[in-house]
Amino acid sequence: MNNVLQELVANVDGGLAAAVVDLDNGLIVGAYHNVPYFTQSYIDAVGAAAVDLFRGKTITAVETMMAAQRGTDLAYHIKEIQMTTDGTYHFMAIVPDRPNYLLVFITRTSTSLGAGWMGARDALKAITPLCP
Repeated sequence: MNNVLQELVANVDGGLAAAVVDLDNGLIVGAYHNVPYFTQSYIDAVGAAAVDLFRGKTITAVETMMAAQRGTDLAYHIKEIQMTTDGTYHFMAIVPDRPNYLLVFITRTSTSLGAGWMGARDALKAITPLCP
């Protein structure tokens, strides 16, 4: 998995880091970055933040209310999120057929949004069979 993430970062102009996060427990199951100051603590914090965005208390509360209104079981409907900071784009997408895993791909803001999503979606195809 780390090789797939390394290729993603290398193949997208402005790529900085990529990781796969287990949304059940926030653990990083694969990661690659080319930024010296991205310590393990920083990577773990990004993973925890991603879990909050996709499975946090408020998202779960909304999804629970929607399920109750529809008369269905709890299901998470958010599949992708893009976040922009002062200097980075964060592309986040649920791994296809593995809804408890999330790809997080970070680039510089000089990266084309289309190239970032294209790289992330291509990497998802290779990541899917690598997730348990």
